[in-house]
Amino acid sequence: MTARNDADRFESLAIADAAGSVSHISGDRAAMRRTPQKIALFGLFGSGNLGNEGSLEAMVEFLRRERPDAELSCICREPEVVQKTFAIETLPIRRNGPAGGLAGRLNRLCLRIPAKLADFARAFGHVRKADVMIIPGTGILDDFGERPAGMPYDILKWCLAARLAGTRIAFVSIGAGPIRNRLSRLLMISAARLAHYRSYRDLQSKEFMEKVGFDASNDAVYPDLAFGLPAPAPLPRTVPSVLRVGVGVMAYRGWYGFADGGQPIFCRYIGKLAEFVAHVLDSGHEVRLLTGDDDDSIAIDALRAAVRKLRPGAMLAHAQVNSLGDVMAQMALTDIVIATRFHNIVCALKMCRPTISLGYARKNDVLMERMGLGEYCQHIETFNVETLVAQFSRLRADTEKHEQGISVRLAEFRANVTRQDACLLSSVIG
Repeated sequence: MTARNDADRFESLAIADAAGSVSHISGDRAAMRRTPQKIALFGLFGSGNLGNEGSLEAMVEFLRRERPDAELSCICREPEVVQKTFAIETLPIRRNGPAGGLAGRLNRLCLRIPAKLADFARAFGHVRKADVMIIPGTGILDDFGERPAGMPYDILKWCLAARLAGTRIAFVSIGAGPIRNRLSRLLMISAARLAHYRSYRDLQSKEFMEKVGFDASNDAVYPDLAFGLPAPAPLPRTVPSVLRVGVGVMAYRGWYGFADGGQPIFCRYIGKLAEFVAHVLDSGHEVRLLTGDDDDSIAIDALRAAVRKLRPGAMLAHAQVNSLGDVMAQMALTDIVIATRFHNIVCALKMCRPTISLGYARKNDVLMERMGLGEYCQHIETFNVETLVAQFSRLRADTEKHEQGISVRLAEFRANVTRQDACLLSSVIG
């Protein structure tokens, strides 16, 4: 039997065993429940990724609006940050095992199994107190920048603990795929099988799940949760002949940022982006730099330095942002946006800004196609500056047409966000 067949067989057995184990534990308890009073949220929150924080913000606002008496908690990467921002109880995703001394040596001697068992028991003890565990948005089912022992393992750990505890599990408007590492795929798909409710933020995510053998026939597709956030009013252009061009940058070093060759990828990206910014400045337009993660400050500094070499004395506007609301406020100061991060694209479109995507994953292209902007996409690692200049020229010429098209599709997105809210209230939260 091949290694692939062995892995598939292991996955099937693992899920079958888990489902069998929980059936007698969760049946009576689930039947007795009424409206959930305790809701746990799970995800990579608090670590500076504003797209993730926006997904959490949208879910917290929804729950506080519709279930104001519910007791919320969050299982996250940086509990102190989330607690301060949202004023809810928090818990770290994982408990670190003993680092030193006799306990640490014994733990390492036993392949860290004692620490993992203790961590699982801790997860079970927390999640059993909740009526439902919600994974709100984010690309939770991709392995961008992750090793199997990181979030892929943690997602399965918490979902299995929730199932054993009889706690309902909901994946809400999540992104799925790609998951390039085979072990990571096994862990993540196994976790998804344990959920009671699943919806995806785009059709591509659902199709990815089906492609890897997952039955997603009963799963829904709804827009990214950030489309439910309020947006500020756009500001009028002060000089009609001068475009305000937003350029979203990212500290991108390849799909697995820890892999060899990451720095050359980053340098090529910044170098080509600097050439484009120089062209925009030479055309008499203004440039505003945009970010979506705390780590992107590295890219801001690198791009400014590269542009100064090409155009000494060039002025590039930039402001610190701490939420997707801040990002949208920056988008309000632009007329056209060129960006890499998915939620930079989301924010630009929410502000009805004609947009060009230099994405690192298919999710950007899918969203752009939904918004009628499919021809304005390139990949971050292979984009061509001349093509980008040509795309910018075409987009500028058809700005009004694209603004109208985006506005129509945004209304559809908002209506679908409302539909999912109703679905969650009737089938997940109660």
